[in-house]
Amino acid sequence: MNYDGILVFGDKDYGFIIEYGIQLIIAIVALLVGFWVIQKIVKATRNLMQKRKVDPTLVPFLVSMISVSLKVLLLISVISYFGIPMTSFVALIGAAGLAVGMALSGTLQNFAGGVILLVLKPFKVGDFIEAQGYMGIVNEILIFNTILTTPDNKRVIIPNGGLSTGALTNYSAEKTRRVDLTFGIGYSDDIDKAKSVITDVINKCEKILKDPAPFIGVVELADSSVNLVTRVWTETPDYWNVFFYMQENVKKEFDRQGISIPFPQHDIHMIND
Repeated sequence: MNYDGILVFGDKDYGFIIEYGIQLIIAIVALLVGFWVIQKIVKATRNLMQKRKVDPTLVPFLVSMISVSLKVLLLISVISYFGIPMTSFVALIGAAGLAVGMALSGTLQNFAGGVILLVLKPFKVGDFIEAQGYMGIVNEILIFNTILTTPDNKRVIIPNGGLSTGALTNYSAEKTRRVDLTFGIGYSDDIDKAKSVITDVINKCEKILKDPAPFIGVVELADSSVNLVTRVWTETPDYWNVFFYMQENVKKEFDRQGISIPFPQHDIHMIND
């Protein structure tokens, strides 16, 4: 009530304030307790999945989905406590969802991409991949994006939409990989001797597989060198060890055997008038 500009509360007003004030306090407490309980449930679920050895690729996605679902249910329960008709609330959510969906079409595309990645599994946590212009080890596959760690220890976050629709190379998918190398020798050097030296280097490396057999052949008669292509197979985790081993040791053996590794050069002829 209002008397001469002074606001005066009657018994009914005080009753209204007290009633809804108590409901508001209960709702806030329910939200705080609910979020705390959800946090515990999510943590327990994550630990259970890890104990049951659930695919590490699925764990972050499933945990996120459980967390979001429980929080939505909690909010709906608190709102219904105030007596708001759920039909109206659902209609409001639908309208808001349509507007938000149009505004966040890219985000929804990333969400759909995350689902596709988890279903089709073109890669998993721990794989070394190349996609969207980046290379790195997969650390996490989340709902909206995938997190990589590059070889120089940078964190790269790639939206799942592009990952699910673009080209992708998974270097860890197969058990073995072929290491391709090219060694150049001079035109005056003995090709058979060079091939024999490379073969000896290959035979001394235990990480190089015997099957498929290594291959060495002349791939190009270049301007300054005769190029020998060398192809060997190894276990995927040993790829770079074999690559660096071959580069270093073939050079050392060529030096010992007197086989030259030419470099581009030009002959200049001086003409005196």
